[in-house]
Amino acid sequence: MAGTAIASAMTTDIAKAQNVQPARVDASAGSLKLNIPQQGLASALIAFSRQTRVQIFIDQTLASGKSSPGVSGVLTPAVALNRLLSGTGLTYRFTNASTVAIEPPGAAVTAGALPAGAIPLDTIDVQGASNPNSTLTLMPAYAGGQIARGGQVGMLGNRDVMNTPFSQASYTKKLIEDQQARTLSDVLANESSVITSSGPAGSTNEFWSFRGFMTQTYAAGHSLNGLPAMSPMQFPSTDWIERVEVLRGPAALLKGAAFAGQGALGGSVNLVTKKAGDEPLAQLTTRYMSDSRFGAHVDLGRRFGDNKEFGIRFNGSLDGGNTAVDTQQSKFRNAALNLDYRGERVRLSADFAHQFQSLTAPARNMDLGNVAGGLANLRQVPSAPSTSLPLSPPWGRSEHEITLGMVKGEVDILDNVTAYGAVGQQRYDAFGNVGNVTLLDSSGAIGIRSQSYRERYDVLSVQGGVRATADTGPIAHALSLDLSQVQYAASFTNQARSTNGVGPIVPVGTIYNPDFSLAPIPADPGNPRKANEINLSSIGIADTLSILDERIQFIAGVRYQEIQTKYFGGISIVGSAGDYKASAWSPSYAVVVKPWENVSLYANYIENLQPGTTAGSRYANSGAVFPPYQSKQYETGVKVDWGRVTTTLAAFQISQPSTLSVANPNGGLPTLALDGEQRNRGIELNAYGELFEGVRLLGGVTFLDARRTKTANGTFDGKKAAGAPDFRAVIGGEWDTPFIDGLTLSGRLTYTSDVVVANSVPNLTVPSWTQFDLGARYTFASPWNAKPITIRFNVDNVFDNSYWKVMHVIGSVYKSDPRTYRLSTTFNF
Repeated sequence: MAGTAIASAMTTDIAKAQNVQPARVDASAGSLKLNIPQQGLASALIAFSRQTRVQIFIDQTLASGKSSPGVSGVLTPAVALNRLLSGTGLTYRFTNASTVAIEPPGAAVTAGALPAGAIPLDTIDVQGASNPNSTLTLMPAYAGGQIARGGQVGMLGNRDVMNTPFSQASYTKKLIEDQQARTLSDVLANESSVITSSGPAGSTNEFWSFRGFMTQTYAAGHSLNGLPAMSPMQFPSTDWIERVEVLRGPAALLKGAAFAGQGALGGSVNLVTKKAGDEPLAQLTTRYMSDSRFGAHVDLGRRFGDNKEFGIRFNGSLDGGNTAVDTQQSKFRNAALNLDYRGERVRLSADFAHQFQSLTAPARNMDLGNVAGGLANLRQVPSAPSTSLPLSPPWGRSEHEITLGMVKGEVDILDNVTAYGAVGQQRYDAFGNVGNVTLLDSSGAIGIRSQSYRERYDVLSVQGGVRATADTGPIAHALSLDLSQVQYAASFTNQARSTNGVGPIVPVGTIYNPDFSLAPIPADPGNPRKANEINLSSIGIADTLSILDERIQFIAGVRYQEIQTKYFGGISIVGSAGDYKASAWSPSYAVVVKPWENVSLYANYIENLQPGTTAGSRYANSGAVFPPYQSKQYETGVKVDWGRVTTTLAAFQISQPSTLSVANPNGGLPTLALDGEQRNRGIELNAYGELFEGVRLLGGVTFLDARRTKTANGTFDGKKAAGAPDFRAVIGGEWDTPFIDGLTLSGRLTYTSDVVVANSVPNLTVPSWTQFDLGARYTFASPWNAKPITIRFNVDNVFDNSYWKVMHVIGSVYKSDPRTYRLSTTFNF
């Protein structure tokens, strides 16, 4: 929230307000349909402001620790405010027709003036803020400020979490800044249902596991401002991101078809870019990360025009130096520009961004088992080596360069009908000169197969649609029509193999004492060659029917999806002689029942269609693509808003085709093959908010039962699936200390149970692991301009625990990151 703003910043608004005599709005005037559940007072007043277009001013200390009973129905703003403030001991007065001051009873005031020390409760876009069909305005933050009250749910638009029949979380800029999250993986570390492969040390590629199903960002990024496949394909920087919206489970109806590995099966992410606020912003953050990485980030924003219609926001950063892993060096720079316009009926936003990252001795996943004998030769996975020990040769290098741009617009055709459209393009170039480490036996002996590659991915994404609201008697409708098309072209080449089709594995010692000087340096592979083109197109329609002031909601929708794939260079889909085309209808149903205003029961059935898996370079059938597959999810849950804390409980089942690594008896590379299905059943419990004043909670636990079914001859039926732990917990908290004003202490515990390494060897596992992270921040007024300065200090993996992470069924593991220190100071000018 903008609660940290200072009163002097609102001089213009106060001056305008002082020209109007104080008046209370007549109870019969301006009735509006409002729905504000029981919650913290600050959050309730923000919701009131958004639904009525009335700007709230309040001394932030007055709202601290207070709750509101909420309000629902067709009411005037005056009556609604009376109910919202019931039991708080506060009163209100209108300083003009669209501005309200909240104050204690009997406060001495000057006619039309705002109370001393008053600030705007939240920096919001009043233009169109009450339009339920718009997605270009943010949902308000919940108590504690780390999670928003809701977010964009694909084609359904912005929805409050209590009105969403899916499991979701929307992480705010406050959390991103306070945790010093540099990339998306740092934010997703708060999710108990997500395992990330990369961390502070950096790796060649980024992998995630949502609800036990792996994702890979470069297969085609997640969505950006709701536009599919426009999130940066690798290591999305959070420097220019306002919100990270996580939707757990499949999302075919909501977001359309997903690329293989994009992650829309187990979960998907929408990034919301920063836009200029009503007040000018000039912010500089200097930062350090161990071992010796230094950087700076500048954030500038301003609005122009008589009504502040035009906005510009720029973010730029540069970081570089040695990481906490021996011989590893990192460079990371990015620049992003947002331009926006907010008119009475038209809203526009344009984003342009560029990212570049380079790593020497980049972290790599380690393949398990001799390629000739396969994983069956391993009796056990040896203990992980020291966290600071590299498992990559010092001559290794990887580079990622991303350039993207997108434009999005909304037009209110009628008060209840909004049309929207967006178009974006992205190019991703990658270079790698790396050594693929392979574990040769259970004692820890390793070998390296050198590899050099160049990759290029081009993405064009187009989206359009209409959202409308209407009433038919006692039934209210929220209608959605969405059309989208994504064109994706991949080009790559590599020198991973010799002329006989199998690259040599060169022994280089053990994981505890590697000698990478023995590893040959691969030659440059040359320019990438076009490998395939994928076109995804879809049209979806949905209707949300609600009765009894949205106490009962039913969502029904269907999306028609079409996938067309063209292959070049002799690579084609498995079982097909050439190009491939597939289509499917994906229906979805969901229901929300709120027996009380603060309790939401929900259930959903949703399907997912995505292109089939592509065999990677470690397989003999590298480049082979499996047919598209359709997956299904059943989910039910309950959400309870206790006022300042919200808890959510979800139970789900998801299934998809399962892959298996088949050893080559002749000593060659293994082959990737389809074998039955993987069925994941799970329970997620999450909680967030402010337990009491100054103490915040954020975390969850996930119980997962991932089993294989319908395997060939029933060989692996009932066996645990790879990469899916039975139990995972992420519990975090913050405490505003009473003994030092402005000092906050934080901590987070992450636990993951043991995990099966590969589907082909269901008895081969890596042990459970635990990680502790600690942090502190201190905010004080600058001695030269009285604006806040914040110093943040975080320690990841405090006890420097060494462990293995398992990401997927291919039989590979990632080594944990070493203890890492993060330090930053943010100045406001």
